[in-house]
Amino acid sequence: MTENKTLYAAYAAKIEAVLAALAAEGALPADTSFANVAVEPPRDPSHGDLATNAAMVLAKPAKTNPRALAEQIVAKLEAEPSVTSAQIAGPGFINLRLEHSEWLAELTTIQSSGDDYGRSSMGEGRVVNVEYVSANPTGPMHMGHCRGAVVGDALASLLEFAGHKVTREYYINDAGGQVDVLARSAHLRYREALGEDIGEIPEGLYPGDYLKPIGEYLAKELGDKQLGEPEEEWLPYFRAEAVEKMMDLIKSDLAMLGIHHDVFSSEAALHLAGKPDEAEAWLRAHDLVYDGVLEAPKGKAPPDDWEPVELPLFRSTRFGDDQDRPIKKSNGTWTYFGADLAYHMQKAENADELIDIWGADHAGTVKRIKAAVAALSEGQGTPIPFDVKLVQMVQLMRGGEPVKMSKRSGNFITIADMIEEVGRDVVRFTMLSRKPEAQMEFDFAKVVEASKDNPVFYVQYAHARVRSTLRKAKDAGFEPSAESLDLLGDEELALIRTAAQFPRIIESAAKAREAHRIAFYLYDLAAELHAFWNLGNDDPQKRFIVEHDKALTQARLFLAQAIGQVIRNGLDVLGVEAVESL
Repeated sequence: MTENKTLYAAYAAKIEAVLAALAAEGALPADTSFANVAVEPPRDPSHGDLATNAAMVLAKPAKTNPRALAEQIVAKLEAEPSVTSAQIAGPGFINLRLEHSEWLAELTTIQSSGDDYGRSSMGEGRVVNVEYVSANPTGPMHMGHCRGAVVGDALASLLEFAGHKVTREYYINDAGGQVDVLARSAHLRYREALGEDIGEIPEGLYPGDYLKPIGEYLAKELGDKQLGEPEEEWLPYFRAEAVEKMMDLIKSDLAMLGIHHDVFSSEAALHLAGKPDEAEAWLRAHDLVYDGVLEAPKGKAPPDDWEPVELPLFRSTRFGDDQDRPIKKSNGTWTYFGADLAYHMQKAENADELIDIWGADHAGTVKRIKAAVAALSEGQGTPIPFDVKLVQMVQLMRGGEPVKMSKRSGNFITIADMIEEVGRDVVRFTMLSRKPEAQMEFDFAKVVEASKDNPVFYVQYAHARVRSTLRKAKDAGFEPSAESLDLLGDEELALIRTAAQFPRIIESAAKAREAHRIAFYLYDLAAELHAFWNLGNDDPQKRFIVEHDKALTQARLFLAQAIGQVIRNGLDVLGVEAVESL
């Protein structure tokens, strides 16, 4: 890829050069960091084209007030031929106005960059492990997994687009009691497949019909060999086979969403490899695990069955937790936290940074696992950045009423059910149309509406309009051309200014680890495109195709082509198709 310097990057470089010159002149300390200097659009477009906080963030190290430093910065920026004005606003912000040719040149940058427009080298190839979904392998993917799956996958794509190397990981929780329940449920379906009337599914077993194919497969493989055998004889085999088949189903469901993981890590394999024991030994050697007794549960009096037991405790209070946490149970088996701690230690061996996508119901464990990773990485000499993104559940609705559960699954709506009804793109974009930590309703009726209130339709319609316009223009003998871009007016320039923000939005979203910012941006860009389009309804001279003005038409088609490219690139990051027509 040949990297084309985008407008915001070019002006960030110009401002940094000005600051470096001031440092050379002694107006700034020689070792001043410019890391917090931002170049962005002003909040009020009437104030200019670009704004920078340089004077605000550097005044303190310069031992001066922001406006005084801003005056020095402005004096140098006004010498730039492409800057028509540089003005100080408020306590020291600097607003710049640029020659129109700067914005027009950005259209050619979009055109020459194509699918790489907005791509960044910001990540510098750092390896980021993004773990997401990690559902228990006890049933098909359902709505409870969907939002986290999409958020994690879009974040992974965003980080790759911003220059990181990403490992997409799925942690298979195949070592707990739930997989024994799965094995027993599969054995019941095995007996059913051999002709036994199993009656009602017993309480405590998984009732969904999705286990019937597994029972049929096992009946075909085993015949009646396992009928009448004691549980301890058949349980390990049924556990392994059921988990394998459930993971096949889960992978198939995720593929319907366009999601594919690079690594599937098994909790059972983690234990078999002795990783929790290794983690405990390392933590004890560094005085981070000790044998102690937990405090009694808070309340007026401890429960009747509570008794003090000495357990190995991780010193999580040293890292901000409210109490130290046991890594083993009283029977000697590992707590979920103990195994999770070892798992993160394993992940950190092959990554520069860790990101976990969890359901909001796991909020209570964030502090302790962050403490564990902080301890482990600190002890290993290189602190590993670790972030946990919490995702709220989604309430399924139909016309404002809660959706009834799926018969096939037993007690939930599957991802397959959703995609079959509304399509993958609708599911993915809708899951990213709100911040992950915000509550969400997914109304099957509303998400397929052809209206401005439906974000996925609104954005895809914008791209479809562009493609339709280009096809229509070609049939009429017009082609996009950059030769007469100077014919574009203020309305077109406003659209270009928004399109030009895409690379900046990519980098800011990647830094914040928030893929939904791309969805928000695309909606705003689509709104501006639709608004410009609508001008042509009242004034034919404002249309993209003005039949009697070839030069203006070619320039507007070049603009339309660029806007379509930006929308397409953004949708690609989100894993949503840029449709050709609607």
